[in-house]
Amino acid sequence: MASRNDTQPLPSPEAPGKRGSSAAPMGAAALLAAALVLPMDASAQPSPVVGEWGGSLQVGGQSLPLVFHIRQGEDGSLTSTMDSPTQGATGIPVESTTVEGDRLVMELPPLAARFEGTLVEPHRIDGEWTQGGASLPLELRRDAAPARPSRPQDPVPPLPYRVEEVTYPNQEAGIELAGTFTLPRGEGRFPAVVLITGSGPQDRDESLMGHRPFLVLSDHLTRQGIAVLRSDDRGVGGSGGDFSTATTRDFAADAAAAVAWLRARPEVDGAAVGLVGHSEGGIVAPMVAVERGGVDFVVLLAGPGLPGEETLYLQGAAVSRAMGAPEPVVERTLELQRRLFGVVRSIEDQAQRTTNLREELQAILDETPAAERPALGIPPGQEENWVQAQLMSLSTPWFRYFLLHDPAGDLRNLQVPVLALLGGKDLQVPPGENATAIRAALESGGNPDPTVEVLEGLNHLFQRAETGSPTEYGQIQETFAPVALERVSDWILERAARTGGGDG
Repeated sequence: MASRNDTQPLPSPEAPGKRGSSAAPMGAAALLAAALVLPMDASAQPSPVVGEWGGSLQVGGQSLPLVFHIRQGEDGSLTSTMDSPTQGATGIPVESTTVEGDRLVMELPPLAARFEGTLVEPHRIDGEWTQGGASLPLELRRDAAPARPSRPQDPVPPLPYRVEEVTYPNQEAGIELAGTFTLPRGEGRFPAVVLITGSGPQDRDESLMGHRPFLVLSDHLTRQGIAVLRSDDRGVGGSGGDFSTATTRDFAADAAAAVAWLRARPEVDGAAVGLVGHSEGGIVAPMVAVERGGVDFVVLLAGPGLPGEETLYLQGAAVSRAMGAPEPVVERTLELQRRLFGVVRSIEDQAQRTTNLREELQAILDETPAAERPALGIPPGQEENWVQAQLMSLSTPWFRYFLLHDPAGDLRNLQVPVLALLGGKDLQVPPGENATAIRAALESGGNPDPTVEVLEGLNHLFQRAETGSPTEYGQIQETFAPVALERVSDWILERAARTGGGDG
């Protein structure tokens, strides 16, 4: 599940979705390069830290590789970028890179992170990575960049189906959206689906941490005889529009435009057009089917059944516990979430909401002793950066809409077949509470064909996982468990057959 801002330990407001969902320790989106130059004699020799450096953090029993690229300008100034290969994040700007003697310090305020180390050998730096109140040892080795993680499910050409790069309009928004349409070979009219991404600015493959879940899913479905349209979110990749001002309802309009385009294709069976939504996409899909029509079935993958605010409380507590936070810290974090979410809930005007949130965040800082702040994800000396990180997420129109929205209303009104799958180890959309809520809403509305299943052992991305913690996502080679892929395709083909469609 991707998050809007995955660098904020306190409110943990990552909505269900793919950027990290998610809930990854860091992300590259929306970072601004602002390298701080180090005054040096322009004729000075190259700094001994210039070059490529790689190392790995041990987080929650998992290894998280990092790569630093340190460059020196003609005036002697140092600039750096960082990659997190397993998270699919490259070119993350390092705001400040300084060297004093054998000490190297790199600051990444948007991530609330810092590396400080000592050059002990020409090819080795021993140091410490600090982020969100946690400090971890990190040894860097020159030219030790890790290889791209193995993703064995990524399809390799030649592919046994047709692939088209397409664009289509969302006329009410006045934008063009770009995607990839995959179509089984042969004559006939095929069942077809639109894939809807989770929260955060997602490309058509729902890329994160080196994985491309929608690429793998579309490949599987098309091989089984199902046409698939997957698209970049508005403002991402080839799609027009402004992602930063959009809410879930805007994404529903984009998905409706995709359905209209799909229905106009002569190869598509008009009686078997469906939506497959992951995480926040599982909120969008019922919204489209109920309010806009033209949808014959819906598949929800880790879609929430609870209101956004409840989902975020459950998510924050589950992820914190999985990361080893003691219970008093979990309870304190939930208390602060409730205060901040109360401000978001009560104030509709965005400017006023931002002002009041800043006041509440400052009050939290004032009442929290300095020694207790790191445990709550407030790094020493970076309090203002922490406040800004919270505001970047909490003050947006999207966040308020998500917080207030209850998906049960659309689920109760959904009168087409529904398959809702949840991962038994999902910490971002916990399966117990959400499966119960989804099942209750569908049954109370008299849905004609509801199926709600929890797939044991799978996480939020439907990978086979040990703990379900977001720190595992990039470490797992599997992108999408075959049992989940097959359940989705089998269910769709069964529904298509009932309508007499899928004759390809």
